[in-house]
Amino acid sequence: MSSHEGTLPQASSSSLTPKVVVATTVALTFISFWRGASIVLADLASSCFYAGGAAEQAIGRSAPWFVLGVMLFSFAVRSVYMESCGMFVRGGVYVVVRDSMGPVLAKASVSSLVFDYILTGPISVVSAGQYIAALLNEIMDLLHQTYRTPVNTFAAGFAVLVTIYFWWENIKGVHESSGKTLRIMQITTVMVGILLIWCPLTILLNGRWHNLPPAPLPRNLTFANDAQGWFKGTFWLQIPMVAIIVAFGHSLLSMSGFETLAQVYREIAYPKLKNLRITANLTCWYAVICTGVVTVFASMIIPDNIRPMYFDNLIGGLAMNLSGPYLLRLSFHIFVVIVGGLILAGAVNTSMVGANGVLNRVAEDGILIPWFRKPQKRYGTTFRIINLIAILQIATIIGSRGDMTILAEAYAFGVVWSFFFKSLGVMVLRFQRHDQEYKFPFNVKFAGRELPIGLFLTTMVLGMVAIANLFSKEIATKYGVAFTIIFFVIFTISEHVNRRTRHEQKELEQFNLDHQADIDGSTLRARPGCVVVAVRDFRRMEHLRRVLEKTNLRKHDIVVMTVRQISTGAAEYDLSREQLFSDYERELFSHVVELAEKEGKTVELLVVPGVNPYDAMVHAANTLKASRLVTGVSARMESDELARRIGLAWQNLPEPRHAFSLEVISPDRPSVFVNLGPHPPRLWPEDVDLLHQIWLELSENSDCGSRLHHRDVVGVALRRLQRDLNGDRRPDAVDEVRRDIRRA
Repeated sequence: MSSHEGTLPQASSSSLTPKVVVATTVALTFISFWRGASIVLADLASSCFYAGGAAEQAIGRSAPWFVLGVMLFSFAVRSVYMESCGMFVRGGVYVVVRDSMGPVLAKASVSSLVFDYILTGPISVVSAGQYIAALLNEIMDLLHQTYRTPVNTFAAGFAVLVTIYFWWENIKGVHESSGKTLRIMQITTVMVGILLIWCPLTILLNGRWHNLPPAPLPRNLTFANDAQGWFKGTFWLQIPMVAIIVAFGHSLLSMSGFETLAQVYREIAYPKLKNLRITANLTCWYAVICTGVVTVFASMIIPDNIRPMYFDNLIGGLAMNLSGPYLLRLSFHIFVVIVGGLILAGAVNTSMVGANGVLNRVAEDGILIPWFRKPQKRYGTTFRIINLIAILQIATIIGSRGDMTILAEAYAFGVVWSFFFKSLGVMVLRFQRHDQEYKFPFNVKFAGRELPIGLFLTTMVLGMVAIANLFSKEIATKYGVAFTIIFFVIFTISEHVNRRTRHEQKELEQFNLDHQADIDGSTLRARPGCVVVAVRDFRRMEHLRRVLEKTNLRKHDIVVMTVRQISTGAAEYDLSREQLFSDYERELFSHVVELAEKEGKTVELLVVPGVNPYDAMVHAANTLKASRLVTGVSARMESDELARRIGLAWQNLPEPRHAFSLEVISPDRPSVFVNLGPHPPRLWPEDVDLLHQIWLELSENSDCGSRLHHRDVVGVALRRLQRDLNGDRRPDAVDEVRRDIRRA
């Protein structure tokens, strides 16, 4: 049964008033678990380039074992996110915590999550700059030059430039591609494979099998001054359990990126939960090897006296200390830097997309004032939120001056609190809801109740680590708490302003919302052969006006659709009804209703959430078996390029694909028509009349009789034209076709 809310539009033209139908899923179940795993690993596996060095700098030589332990613990965090996804909690971490523990903690949790995303970009791109600077210095050594690149300064400058680049890409609305991410992870896998072969050979040749890092015991921990925080000079670090927890906390940044696992869930192909499990397992095992095992190898191979030089570029140091000719090692170091640059720079884009998605989700729930969500006039993106994210990231880079120690501490602070709030929210929901498709393992029945022992232990570990980080990371705590408080205050004030001014907003149409699991032509009352019109900006709807003017509703229904565009960073769980049909969609469709009423024609309305707008539009037209998909001209690309992208989206549809036409209408340029797939020609009325007259003449004046059909006449005409084109009459035939084009 579909659920309804609101009322029908207040009719001024009776039955001609359009009705709204909102579909909740489309264009999100098309990527394989391989692509899903690559998206998650683009964030999670990037930590292998900096996590090991940062951890050893904080806690000493036994750090690789803690990093490996964190990667094994990631299987538990994986299960937390899998249970959350299995409950289909709409709205991400904010709604998970809000539904389980109230709006106050929800605002605090989303503030820490935003802090996590804000730090993801700087730590990743600064790490990439560190690798490039170190490589430049290695090359200077090879060339016997005395010049040395100032590593931190170079890394900070490089990071600012890359952040500005991705800021502009996000302003334009260029989203990350799962295909590109898969290619990057394939290249990264080549690097990891080489290390898994070359490192054991180096250990064997150099006899370093016994050079294992010290065991992860309290007596082997050597905390740096900065890593002790407010514990410095107290008895707390003398308590073995506290020391272990603090050390674990300093290594936890190697597990960053799990939020992306939940974000890609809506895009994973059917069967979703099974493929999510495969994606999560692939991600965890890859991270164990890529980050955990490789970090152990680095500790065994890089000599103790020079390893501190490589804390900021550990994999680069590992490459330069492998066995073999210097030029071969330098070549591999260059390859490592290229791979690191790809995956770490990509993490900047992921962080911007993710933070933008989180803040958009909060804005949709009424926690941020609408000012933040106003689209950019040319590109239609939420540029104010993107500007805020970029400014905070650049300020973080400049404030750190390229120092990875500061960034690593601050990043670990945001990561652990985000994980803790998520796990705590899922545990509370375990007692409030009973519709979980997947449950965290190790549940015990007691007195008729199920006790989530495994989930409780995981939440407890995350909570203890979060508290330990609060006291052991002095700088990170100050900035993290300040950041959280600032955003909490912003959210609270914005929410209050929203409540106070909501009644002052312009009264818009009220719509009846029928939420469906997928696009359904019968619910939309759209017959096969309908015309689908894509709209997004109510200031640019000339194409809709033209379609309304020239479409005969007796032959073709009109479906007006808008893509509720979401990104990978925004796509955790299904959107709620309020998020799917927000004030912006309401205002957009109010203008559609106005246009339709002026023409006296009925239209069907559809909201489709989609990561890629072209995929979403094509999927809708294909599902509805439309005869034509109509779009307006794009503000940022030529009509031919727009048509090409939509054509590629059609080619990516699974078989069988429905063939239809694409029309791109521009106010100041001729329309562009493209047939997608085999398509019957659209004949002019006079052509149909001529065809019928020829058929009548042949039927009456030949022995063909009832066996003759209109298609036979068309077939003969096409074959005769083909003979003319291949013979002496080609010029005359081409001239006749040209005259027909001009007539059209």
